[in-house]
Amino acid sequence: MVVLAIIYVGGIFAPLVAPYGYTDQDYRSIKKPPSWDHLAGTDLKGRDVLTRVLWGIQNTVIITLVVMGTGGIVIGVTLGLVSGYFRRKIDAVIMRVGELFSSFPDIFLMILIAATLRPRILEWVRWLEDNTVVDGIVKSGIVDYFAISIALVSFSWIGMARLVRGQVLALMQTQFVESAQAVGASTPRILFVHLLPNAISPVVVTVSMGMGALVGTEIILSFLGLGIQPPRPSLGTMLLEAGSLSALREVPWMLLAPGLVAWTLVLAWNLLGDALNDVLNPRTR
Repeated sequence: MVVLAIIYVGGIFAPLVAPYGYTDQDYRSIKKPPSWDHLAGTDLKGRDVLTRVLWGIQNTVIITLVVMGTGGIVIGVTLGLVSGYFRRKIDAVIMRVGELFSSFPDIFLMILIAATLRPRILEWVRWLEDNTVVDGIVKSGIVDYFAISIALVSFSWIGMARLVRGQVLALMQTQFVESAQAVGASTPRILFVHLLPNAISPVVVTVSMGMGALVGTEIILSFLGLGIQPPRPSLGTMLLEAGSLSALREVPWMLLAPGLVAWTLVLAWNLLGDALNDVLNPRTR
């Protein structure tokens, strides 16, 4: 948790803690190894690697939190509650839709969604900027965030919905739920006061482990050129730039900082999820 907090705070406050701008070029320090002026070295264009890593973390933070908050928690938990509580036709429709999505290889369909949506969203936003007083949307990277978020949200709700549905089906057989129904408690009260709090433990574990998977997926999409687009840096793009044989021979430090941060994020989230499972699962106490 401490490691995640340090990395995420550094990314969130990148404009304040980064020593340089992410597009600033020092032509006197092109391909320079780590030094006091550039703690993680410079890249092929003289840009500070540490600065670009911090901005790349910021992109990862925004995308993963938005996707997990909307797809994993809001959509997944809500559909799981509704499916497990109402059952019958509603349960069948929600689960069949989830099975339809999960029957496709998720990473390939994410790539397809990101590749087809972004040009159309970008075209519409540029038309909006040309015909209104709104400006700077494309430059801010919002289009990239939106396209990636839609691609990731499309699949992030399925596992959560199934998990919550299973918990609800088990809780529906308990006496306190039957008592709430007998005294005339409303459906929203039963769902969010009686059922959800008693199913929250596996949800917390799934969210923490799912964050690690989302970090890796976002980096892979950026690595394939379907994530955050230049000039805004991303960890996946930096790994792509530093992954060639020529770059590894000439500037190996370009791979160290983004690679270490990406590895640490995925590892830390998985370790946190495993620890939370030990704490919250009564069978492991």
